[in-house]
Amino acid sequence: MPNRRIKRKAGVQAKTLTNGAVRPKSAAPTGARKRAVAAPTVQNEARGDARKALLWEGTALLTERGFQTTGIEEVLTRAGVPRGSFYYYFKSKQEFGEAVIEDYEEFYAKKMERIFGNSRRSPLERVQDFVEDSMRGIEKYDFRRGCLVGNLGQEVATLDDSFRLRLEAVLRSWEDRVTECLEEGIRSGELAPNADARALSRFFWIGWEGAILRAKLTRDLEPLKHFANMFFAGASAKPRRIR
Repeated sequence: MPNRRIKRKAGVQAKTLTNGAVRPKSAAPTGARKRAVAAPTVQNEARGDARKALLWEGTALLTERGFQTTGIEEVLTRAGVPRGSFYYYFKSKQEFGEAVIEDYEEFYAKKMERIFGNSRRSPLERVQDFVEDSMRGIEKYDFRRGCLVGNLGQEVATLDDSFRLRLEAVLRSWEDRVTECLEEGIRSGELAPNADARALSRFFWIGWEGAILRAKLTRDLEPLKHFANMFFAGASAKPRRIR
């Protein structure tokens, strides 16, 4: 009897060991499941990269040519994205255009924060830094590009109202950022105590967008320098000049 119990117990252990030995093999599908879960993540990253490429090339083309004359086919070709993929990312050309504006706004907000938020420079020095940085960018692209918002604003008569409202909102956000900078200049004494920071900021952006257009027409930085120097002459008791 004792021997039978031992054998029976050994049989149970053997079975357990046998089942245990099989478990590592059954674990393989778990790894496969993990890989299956990871695959969509890689695909999503690839899709995200493709969308970024479309927005990047769209920004370049819309800045050079405008919305109406830019074809989706060319955007896809330059981005290296298959033709049939466009409507996976955007329902229409208008939605694509709105996404380009949003992406440009985010990019420009970072640029403006880097320049106008630089506490190591005085407020008017920051405005000067912005002007000089922008002139380098315009010259870099041989006066073919200017400001996306300004360019699209010239097409407003042929664009949907949602475009018009969005472009105006972007311009107002830029005015707000420069207003904050100029208010700091009033507090520090760099601008006159009775200066109107909001009015000066509004004047700057209205004039600056016009100067960009004129610079593109003449293919020369002179209109930008002329406007900037006039702005500084009126804003500060110690005028600075852009050369």
